[in-house]
Amino acid sequence: MRDAAPVSTPPRVLPPNDPRQYDDLAGEWWRPDGAFAMLHWLARARAALVPPASAVDDLLVDLGCGAGLLAPHLSGKGYRHVGVDLTRSALDQAAAHDVTVIQGDATAVPLADGCAAVVSAGELLEHVPDWRRAVAEACRLLRPGGLLVLDTLNDTLLARLIAVELGERLPTVPRGIHDPRLFVDDRALVSECARHGVALRLHGIRPELGGTLAWLLRRVRGGDRPAGTEPRIVPTWSTAVLYQGRGHRSG
Repeated sequence: MRDAAPVSTPPRVLPPNDPRQYDDLAGEWWRPDGAFAMLHWLARARAALVPPASAVDDLLVDLGCGAGLLAPHLSGKGYRHVGVDLTRSALDQAAAHDVTVIQGDATAVPLADGCAAVVSAGELLEHVPDWRRAVAEACRLLRPGGLLVLDTLNDTLLARLIAVELGERLPTVPRGIHDPRLFVDDRALVSECARHGVALRLHGIRPELGGTLAWLLRRVRGGDRPAGTEPRIVPTWSTAVLYQGRGHRSG
């Protein structure tokens, strides 16, 4: 009698933006051309907004740190890098990249008021059910004169089209990783930061066209990425899809 063929378990179907997706994708974080490839590009661009630390004990709090993709780009800048995230499997990888990790919610961080010289909120706000609470918490953590850096998706039809309807059909982008109902209106974000003493300045950003097309072609063909060919994030005139913010807390 022939043995029965093994039954493969189909991937579980989760609601859009469900945090459990990140456990399912735990092996993708540090693959340069994996599911989180664009997060690597954005981390490099966000780190470019962060100046070197002004003192040896300066703290940088990385909200929604994931597997610590920001860490290599902060190397040599002199910060104590603390990462906050809900996903244990991601935090374990962040810890391996010299990030001091805290498992917790970005809207209730167990750190003292004014403890941070820098707070980073990269690709976070469009994933939290109440982005205003996350903004309030980021601003609370900043010391007077401290720096907030962030990037997120705008609450526009164009952003929904590009990031969800088109973006989630790309070769490595997981379906359902975003819930467009959580996307963040740029004017509302500036206003909310101002309420908490941070004068946030925004500008639009996008992946460079040539590098992104080459990346997509390589993914379709299945080739390896040559060294130094990661697409860059570049400024653009419009904040209608993806935008970056930088601002200091008053006081």
